[in-house]
Amino acid sequence: MKTTAPGLSILFLAFACIAVAQQPATMPITVDCNKGQSLNQTLAKLNRQTAYAVSVNGTCTEYVQVNGFENLTLKGMPGATLLQPGGGAGNLFNSLLFISSSRSVQVEGFVIQADTVTAPAVGIGHGSSDIRLRRLEITGGNPGITVFENSQVSIAYVHVQNSGYATLGAYDFSDLHIEHCLFEDTIGTAWHQGLTLGASHVTMYATTIRNMQTGISAGGSSIVDLVAYNTYYVISGNTDVVIDSSAGNTFNGVYLTGGSLNIGTAKLVINRSGQSWGGNTGGVLLDEGASMSTNSGYVNITGSVGQGIVATNNSHATLNGVTVSRGSHAGLIAINNSSIDVGNPNNLLSTIGGNAVDLFCDSDSKITGTANIAGSPTAQCTNLLSGETVPLP
Repeated sequence: MKTTAPGLSILFLAFACIAVAQQPATMPITVDCNKGQSLNQTLAKLNRQTAYAVSVNGTCTEYVQVNGFENLTLKGMPGATLLQPGGGAGNLFNSLLFISSSRSVQVEGFVIQADTVTAPAVGIGHGSSDIRLRRLEITGGNPGITVFENSQVSIAYVHVQNSGYATLGAYDFSDLHIEHCLFEDTIGTAWHQGLTLGASHVTMYATTIRNMQTGISAGGSSIVDLVAYNTYYVISGNTDVVIDSSAGNTFNGVYLTGGSLNIGTAKLVINRSGQSWGGNTGGVLLDEGASMSTNSGYVNITGSVGQGIVATNNSHATLNGVTVSRGSHAGLIAINNSSIDVGNPNNLLSTIGGNAVDLFCDSDSKITGTANIAGSPTAQCTNLLSGETVPLP
């Protein structure tokens, strides 16, 4: 039987459709850097619009760029390491691992080692979205992780230590979800910040920031939300955000110059923050119009070497059921046209006690809601109100 050309075309199309249907949704690729293969060179040859799952073995001593990819997984096999090579990073925005203009990219299971002066260990920018960092061990980088230019990143089970100025920085209206992470400095040199925000937003829970000069630093238009959420994982166990200063080198647990700190369903725990001279060092410093609001019972600032919570320069805090106790200086401070209101929406009194002085304000500021504080707090403040306002007509 003679097959016509149209028949051959139809037959070819049928087989092509079957092949497409049988092709896996994600194409697996393996890169073995111990055998001289290059992860960066492999990525450069891929179709950026095709879904790939790239498994990596060995130590890859190279700068890796993920530029314009969609639906990419980079999975480190046991012991897989990205190691910064000698020499410069190549361009201003580069990082040891640089993800730019990409969507739905997951990086998991790597050890990432960089110096603290050349470039970030991980950089994510240029409008990247749905970027997921999972189970990474990151050492060094300046900062360890940087997110910029309106990028969206989820970070879970990531350990970052001994980075340069900041462990994690987010800028340019970027958005972060952080959970089950540890950011720490074990060296004790120079100045370190755990989380630095510039006009960006972070939602965080179940994370510890240890032995930084500033645990969380945020500028104007930045928002810090401490909320337990289950976008990727079922919530279980302790959801606290802990800022620990066991080494005694923390100046401020949280420092906001503008922006807002909102404590929802994840407790903020700050231990031994501040410095012995007091000043504006301590647990939480609100400056330049910053604001703070809390859920009932979800703030615990204990044993501050400096102050407890300071609101200064037209800043404001609404505190519900908080504990600020056993501090070497003041518990609550409102100065320079600022205010602190102690509420009680769920019949839970705040514990502001055992500090050198519990309540302090100047003549331009006030502390309200003192009836919602347990016991008899000591005070150096002429503008105290037992309720939220003066009696209204």
